[in-house]
Amino acid sequence: MARNIDYSVEFTDEIESEFKNAEFLGEGHNGIVYSLPGNKIIKIFREKKVCDEETDILLKVKGSKFFPVIHNCGELYIVRDYVGGERLDKYIKDNGLNKEICKSLLNMTNEFIKLGFSRIDIRCKDIYVQEDMSVVIIDPKNNYTKKVNYPRHLMKGLFNLDALEVFFENISQLDREKYILWKYKMGKYIKLGIK
Repeated sequence: MARNIDYSVEFTDEIESEFKNAEFLGEGHNGIVYSLPGNKIIKIFREKKVCDEETDILLKVKGSKFFPVIHNCGELYIVRDYVGGERLDKYIKDNGLNKEICKSLLNMTNEFIKLGFSRIDIRCKDIYVQEDMSVVIIDPKNNYTKKVNYPRHLMKGLFNLDALEVFFENISQLDREKYILWKYKMGKYIKLGIK
């Protein structure tokens, strides 16, 4: 839930000029987001530490198709590509989960491993499904600081959407080794009583 907090940020002249045409998109726990011209957004953060962490992650994953390109950053803001599409949880509620999306989610987790993440996980609400069934991530956090070696939050979200079994059916066909490992780990997690 968003908290009503005033924001005070110093922009460069270029960002200040672009911000004059900005449109409010939303507010979350960590900050507020506006669209900018040129299919970009500006995210203004409440805390420097959170801004620095997201900036660091986006710079480290430069070139990955699963993350938006970062264009500019300041002490409390980042300017990055706008990510369209539909949030994964909302997409599944409206359309269900299909094999193409499962394959994209598997490719995404493989990319996390390739990028050296210690947290091989992301929440459903931070994944956006594109028209071609690929996925793009917004709000990356703790990918290099927390240790989670399987997509626990992702699968918890799928469980809550009643789509986890469909996910497992598809993963079993795409990567048998990950299917066995993830099904085992998630089974233990579910027994602990996830909500």
